[in-house]
Amino acid sequence: VIGHPKYQESKRIAIFLSMPDEIQTEEIIKDIFKQGKECFIPRYKPDSNHMDMLKLSSAEDISSLTLTSWNILQPSDDDSAREEALAGGGLDLIFMPGLGFDKKGNRLGRGKGYYDTYLERCMKHPSGKPYTIALAFREQICESVPVAENDVQVDEILYEDC
Repeated sequence: VIGHPKYQESKRIAIFLSMPDEIQTEEIIKDIFKQGKECFIPRYKPDSNHMDMLKLSSAEDISSLTLTSWNILQPSDDDSAREEALAGGGLDLIFMPGLGFDKKGNRLGRGKGYYDTYLERCMKHPSGKPYTIALAFREQICESVPVAENDVQVDEILYEDC
């Protein structure tokens, strides 16, 4: 990931805080700050498909986040001091989680459509749609995954031995 050309050229990067069954992103987050890039993480709104990407000030900032009912760390609902990526300069790159992927770039998420809805919003931003890279285990690559009309394909899927 760290040697990837898209990562190298990106300045504003969104990345998920990994759950135990996902590719662990902690070292990538540390490198984002080490490289002097800006790091944004998701804040999901429960009972909706709305998600914002909020700026982290440092890798240590993660320890100040609150745990959701889904066991995901994220900025609290009343945390209004953080920059939302689309309120500023947009994003260059989004690292995306998922449960399954196919080689056509289709992604099976957790069923709420958070990333698809967010990418739709990105397309309306002056900086346009960021490049999207899904981080996966080889076992998550399938022949095909079910897709809906509003699903947005990822640009690239990175997994071991790809």
